[in-house]
Amino acid sequence: MKFEWRKHEKALYGAKSIPVLVDIPKQNFIMIQGSGDPNDTDFSDRVAALYSLAYAIKMDYKSIATNITSNEIHDFTVYPLEGIWKQKNADTKSAACKLIKENLEYTIMIRQPVFITEEMVCSALERIKIKKPNPLYEGIFFDMIHDEKCVEILHIGSYDNEPFSFEQMNRFAEENCLQRTSDCHREIYLTNRTKEDKLKTILRYKVN
Repeated sequence: MKFEWRKHEKALYGAKSIPVLVDIPKQNFIMIQGSGDPNDTDFSDRVAALYSLAYAIKMDYKSIATNITSNEIHDFTVYPLEGIWKQKNADTKSAACKLIKENLEYTIMIRQPVFITEEMVCSALERIKIKKPNPLYEGIFFDMIHDEKCVEILHIGSYDNEPFSFEQMNRFAEENCLQRTSDCHREIYLTNRTKEDKLKTILRYKVN
């Protein structure tokens, strides 16, 4: 069986274009940190390095799963790219807060299935360092995130128009007596290589 996140985890990736309260379970990721304008090549280089490792992990797993019985998972679809974003010295609660891309700090990441262990990640990383050298691999690490209670919304369109979706999220939180607990937010990029007005991005931030 092939594990496909779109099919098997609809509750986590089936966000709607209206804000809702969700409970996010523990998730494992491969991650790399950076800062600055995401339109710069440094960001795209980090994304490329992360995907190189993600596909190396997938291929390694397939190679060891060839003898697994037919009712077990023998392959999986690579999860979508995600990002945790924060703007230095920004007031996230202010509607007048201006986005300054040069001041952004981020962690970009790709989730790993529960059957992928840290040892598997390290093994794939060591092999890819030899096969396809890249100094950015040194910045990649494996970690777990447990966001728990979050407000989320599906944002459709340009990333530059995200403030409109955040305004909806903020109103929802206020109406439901929810308090934002972090000055960073999470983005899940469900689409790529599509027209800007058709981009689909899940936006989340933690609340209590």
